[in-house]
Amino acid sequence: MAAASSHILPLPSAAASRSKVPKSPLFPSSLPLSPSVHAQTSSSRHHSRIRASSGGKDASNTPPSSSAMKAITKDVEMEQQREDRRVEMAQAKDKEDARERERRWQESHQPRDNLAPRWREVAGRDNWVGMLDPFDPLLRAELIRYGEFAQACYDAFDFDPYSRYCGGCKYSRRSFFQSLDMANAGYEVTRYLYATSNVKLPNFSRRSKRNNAWSDSANWIGYIAVSDDATTVLLGRRDIVVCWRGTVTQLEFIADMVNFNQPIYAEGIPTPDRSVKVAAGFVNLYTDKDTNCRFSKYSARDQLLAEVRRQVLRYAEERGEEVSISITGHSLGGALATLSAYDLAEVGLNRVRPGGGEERVVPVTVYSFAGPRLGNEPFKERFEEILGLKSLRVVNVHDAVPKVPGLIINENVPEFVRRAGAAMPWSYCHVGVKLALDHKRSPFLKDTAEASCFHNLEAYLHLLDGHHGTERSFALTTGRDPALVNKACDFLKEEYMVPPNWRQDANRGMARNADGRWTQPERTKFDDYPADIEYYLNQIERAINNRA
Repeated sequence: MAAASSHILPLPSAAASRSKVPKSPLFPSSLPLSPSVHAQTSSSRHHSRIRASSGGKDASNTPPSSSAMKAITKDVEMEQQREDRRVEMAQAKDKEDARERERRWQESHQPRDNLAPRWREVAGRDNWVGMLDPFDPLLRAELIRYGEFAQACYDAFDFDPYSRYCGGCKYSRRSFFQSLDMANAGYEVTRYLYATSNVKLPNFSRRSKRNNAWSDSANWIGYIAVSDDATTVLLGRRDIVVCWRGTVTQLEFIADMVNFNQPIYAEGIPTPDRSVKVAAGFVNLYTDKDTNCRFSKYSARDQLLAEVRRQVLRYAEERGEEVSISITGHSLGGALATLSAYDLAEVGLNRVRPGGGEERVVPVTVYSFAGPRLGNEPFKERFEEILGLKSLRVVNVHDAVPKVPGLIINENVPEFVRRAGAAMPWSYCHVGVKLALDHKRSPFLKDTAEASCFHNLEAYLHLLDGHHGTERSFALTTGRDPALVNKACDFLKEEYMVPPNWRQDANRGMARNADGRWTQPERTKFDDYPADIEYYLNQIERAINNRA
């Protein structure tokens, strides 16, 4: 046995082993040890102390001396204290990171500090010349901000047919932005907008399967909000924003909306040019009403005109403030944004006389995302040249919706063809300025044939975040989370491990009541129309008649 043991090499000491480890930038000596390594190192120290206390003899069966035990206990306590401090520091950093993420998220809803002196430029005073390529960072921030106002319409809409509130808004007007984690938006919602569930538009409306539904013939379609005093200072003016809901995945609404166009005056929208036409489905949704319904006894148009008149009168005429009207929407909402901007200007709601003095024009700007075409060539001319309205259209070049209607006669064909075909029911032209994006330039998005992904509003906002110009690389700028893309679709690459369609209400809105049964709780009562709506509508009617 002695001879055999002479061939066994003695184990090197810990110090000797460490001295033989080559230094390498891949294994820097300054790297912190893991808790398990710390424990092993501490254990080695403890055994060393025990061996030292026993004179270097085998101490496996020898109890350590009291001095060694005290040293071991002290080492263990110090190691535990160090570990506790490491945990506390890690937790503090996690909290600080969470606060920073929340701060950046809330700041994303606020206008930039340098917006006030440039707001007219950003709102299209010069038709965004020199701001699109390369892409102006201030314009990017504002487009994302208004896009999130439009996205709020989707996040707040109740799509669940098993909910008695299907087709309505999930949140009360007074807590709207707080409920959507947008408490720092800096706007107050002053009015919800409703439209009748028109039987001619089956792919747009949502209805509850329940017998006690909140409404049998109305759908929530958007809201109007006004900037608060602090945000008004940042904006450089009081901003009245109108947000229209569109469609999420049901792209079939296009077939319902654009079968033919019709004269706009036939739907009660005043215009001196009788050749102006718009898609019948859009204008019907905007002007139809149901006098037997509490929520749609006034058309969406009536609701909009009365509320905008009330706010313009309050801030522009009575207080003499600088005011802007910003209208935004996605998909169908983009078309309604364009139509309502035209209507406001034709009616003259953007013309004010502060204190009865000189007339002043309130700027009206449309921020449209993935919107289809709306009207014909005369509509385009009157919108841009005579009424002086501004529209910035954000489109994904692979999205089919902005390419319809008007596949034959549109703004891209020669002018003489457009004029010759202006009277045709399939003649359509986009208005305003186009900002073209391409989802294939984003390294976050996967190849897919799913058309609804190309059309998704969160995907559009992601593209805006990374777009810098046609000849510049895609690079995210604002810190906006790419995971938002998959909120209501499946567009992110698998490697990011973000589940598709992840945004859901807890328990599908069900809650346990006092009896232990799961039910859908009552929601805050929907607002009735303000008592002064007829007053403002009569004012508008008189103004139209006087101008005629």
